[in-house]
Amino acid sequence: MRILVTGGAGFIGANFVTHLLSTAAIERVVVVDALTYAGNLENLAGAHRDPRFRFVKGSILDRGLVEDLLAAEDIGVVAHFAAESHVDRSIRGPEAFIETNVTGTLRVLEAARAHLNARPDKKDSFRFLHVSTDEVFGTLGPTDPKFSEDTPYSPNSPYAASKAASDHLVRAWHETYGLNTLISNCSNNYGPLQFPEKLIPLIIHNALAGKSLPIYGDGQQIRDWLYVGDHCSALATIIARGKPGETYAVGGNSERANLDVVGTICDLLDHHRPRNSGSYRDQIAFVADRPGHDRRYAIDASKLERELGWKPERNFSSGIEATVLWYLNNGEWVNNVTSGAYRDWVAEQYA
Repeated sequence: MRILVTGGAGFIGANFVTHLLSTAAIERVVVVDALTYAGNLENLAGAHRDPRFRFVKGSILDRGLVEDLLAAEDIGVVAHFAAESHVDRSIRGPEAFIETNVTGTLRVLEAARAHLNARPDKKDSFRFLHVSTDEVFGTLGPTDPKFSEDTPYSPNSPYAASKAASDHLVRAWHETYGLNTLISNCSNNYGPLQFPEKLIPLIIHNALAGKSLPIYGDGQQIRDWLYVGDHCSALATIIARGKPGETYAVGGNSERANLDVVGTICDLLDHHRPRNSGSYRDQIAFVADRPGHDRRYAIDASKLERELGWKPERNFSSGIEATVLWYLNNGEWVNNVTSGAYRDWVAEQYA
């Protein structure tokens, strides 16, 4: 397999690159990443020591660059991770999300189509995996059935709308042009290398710094938590055995309210790095809820298990402890990514 990974210096993309390079079947892994605030070359430190790996700094908006890489590296698989992904940022500045997530996906699709027009012998074996989110489906009530591949789209944030639009483009390029596309819609990821603007690394970072632990609204928003290593194994399975044109929902079967997640993190920190007095729970602070905040997400991943034989290996208890320990043991990485601009943004967002 010779694979191009867009956005491969980000959280999920970098974990996926590490997963790929751990397998002997991989001949070449090429990453293209613009290295915006959440892209970090440190995430790929291990990959740089592997002769099968190549990194290229560049934007997916540059169709010519993507097309040249596909041809020069004789790419047979595109794994498309590159995206703006934080709901809060999309509310404050939606235009960047449309540009990257919609226009960027269009240009990667067109680069892939041009590549195959020049190499028709590769058309049948080529795969284009588009990594998306369950947020495209909107929100669930407390007793509603979980999201599945058949759930109608109903995005409620600019981020979710931009990912929904990109999903539709990928589907259309399969139906119209015969591109062998695959779409995955995953639940909330967590694990090593996640930029500390998302809930779990933000709480760990703030707790250790003695800052407040901001919880939106009443903290009863429910998410299905998926350990990033399990997500990566699911994506590799979809590429290897998925049916072109199909969508696969990927979940961790671990529904938790945000407040419960924060409490679990506090308890783990109390055990592994206790404060001088009291509990980290004392730092919890409730803040005004964000506009259009979805109440519940949950994924039915039975199709993925039934048709491709995948299911998550980690439960939430083991995954969250492994995550907390990773952040405790990698303080230098955290310090390097939490720049002044990041601190200013968090202060403004959670004021």
